[in-house]
Amino acid sequence: MRPQPGLFARSWTCIQCRACSSSAGAQVRNSKNKLPDAPARTRFAPSPTGYLHLGSLRTALFNYLLAKRTGGQFLLRIEDTDQKRTIPGAEQRLYDDLQWAGLNWDEGPVVGGPYGPYRQSERTDLYRSHANDLISNGHAYRCFCSAERLDTMAQHRSQAGLTPGYDRKCGDLSAEESEYRAANGETHIIRLKVEGYPMFNDLVYGKTGQNKPNNKKLDFIDRVYDDPILIKSDGHPTYHLANVVDDHCMKITHVIRGTEWMPSTPMHMALYNAFKWTPPQFGHVPLLVDQKGQKLSKRNADIDLSSFKDKQGVFASTLVNFAALLGWSHSQKSDVLSLQELEQIVRFLAIKILQSGTNNHIVQLEDYQRQHCCRL
Repeated sequence: MRPQPGLFARSWTCIQCRACSSSAGAQVRNSKNKLPDAPARTRFAPSPTGYLHLGSLRTALFNYLLAKRTGGQFLLRIEDTDQKRTIPGAEQRLYDDLQWAGLNWDEGPVVGGPYGPYRQSERTDLYRSHANDLISNGHAYRCFCSAERLDTMAQHRSQAGLTPGYDRKCGDLSAEESEYRAANGETHIIRLKVEGYPMFNDLVYGKTGQNKPNNKKLDFIDRVYDDPILIKSDGHPTYHLANVVDDHCMKITHVIRGTEWMPSTPMHMALYNAFKWTPPQFGHVPLLVDQKGQKLSKRNADIDLSSFKDKQGVFASTLVNFAALLGWSHSQKSDVLSLQELEQIVRFLAIKILQSGTNNHIVQLEDYQRQHCCRL
């Protein structure tokens, strides 16, 4: 096995040393939370717009380990609402890659389960129903503004150096007028009527959030609101609505995902509040970055799983071991661990997790590969 030269420049430093080193530059949070008393239900929810890469494998692994360590369930959900960008064959390859890594899901496509279907494209009616519930209770409204009007407003505000937003022109329409116009086929979207973005307690970063008072942005020209879109003009849900509805309906207790989703979490919390649902616990893990500090992309062929397993001959146990130790530390004497050993030692809510992007030290793979080979 030979890693591709030049992809990641730094030499390897073990996770524990980086976490403890004053020169590491990464803040470390040592959570005092214990593992949940009840079995955790976690999920991995990829989009078939690309292939599984090292970063997404690590996210899936953390969710898998938390579920298995607590005697819970690990779900797979395919978030395929973006049909235009879906890559033919990507979904099957997701299945193959997860199974190769040993991350077999308890519920999801292929295996089924009590809360299916597990593809978002097959749950559209459910999302529309919940969006209409929000309209009925005053937490959402139909917006009939044309794309031209919205574009003009956005350009106007951009040129004036103002923050983007919507002026709620349609927010005060009567229920009767809104129903009448929708029933007559007038094109519209559905917006969430947000009165504030709540803070939330992150399992890694502690209390955080956007903390925008009343969601009102006052300036010298006009007043605007975020009021994110829930249902698009084609009747399909946005990611945010589908994500929250699915996590609630599938009884997800813990959402472990990358920090790129942290800015969206206050919006998700606002949705949970609007529905009067109890949100899951959120934990955002630092991104894996390349030598330039850029987030790993699923469209980068050099770091998708096929590059490791097919081109470089990396064992599944090697790559899982490597991914697991990118971003958290443990108390074991050896860093060489099988998936089964990881299941036994993980204390996800009590381990030290780096709060900065984790540089992917690919050179360590050679050492792990040799040691896992000796275990055969």
